[in-house]
Amino acid sequence: MLDNDPNKLLVLNDRYVSNVGDFRAGKVNTLFKDLAPGPHSLRLKAWDTYNNSAEREIEFVVARDEKLALTHVLNYPNPFANSTTFFFDHNQAGSEPDNLDVQVQIFTVAGHLVRTLTATVPTSEAHQQSITWNGRDEYNDQLARGVYVYRLSVRSQHNGSTASKYEKLVILN
Repeated sequence: MLDNDPNKLLVLNDRYVSNVGDFRAGKVNTLFKDLAPGPHSLRLKAWDTYNNSAEREIEFVVARDEKLALTHVLNYPNPFANSTTFFFDHNQAGSEPDNLDVQVQIFTVAGHLVRTLTATVPTSEAHQQSITWNGRDEYNDQLARGVYVYRLSVRSQHNGSTASKYEKLVILN
């Protein structure tokens, strides 16, 4: 069921392929054409031969082109005292088996850079939660309580496209 047309049901029986040696798992491969750019959700409900059902919903973003797009940029917990983890969703999942270079820069509200965090993550998962921060600056000193701004930047190693978002975080220590 697509969120832009909640009455549209797709029968996927012919597109299901079970995993070799595992009757409990498989894949459905299908293309959704002419989706409007922006966020969408897909709900899938499946039944086994005993009429037991399971249902899952995923959210995804349709981009106008293959440039990198970010959504759901946040850190959790926020506010935090000891550590926080940065999360984001991207539109490169399932594309070339490649990596994304991730950078999180934390600034004071006056705009001074206090910490830069980096990671490389695989594009295989659209939802990323790869960087955890302990609230300390570049010299390993604990930052003062208060509001900080961060910029999460992502670069695709496949096509070089980049995207970034600014958000706020609060330290409670």
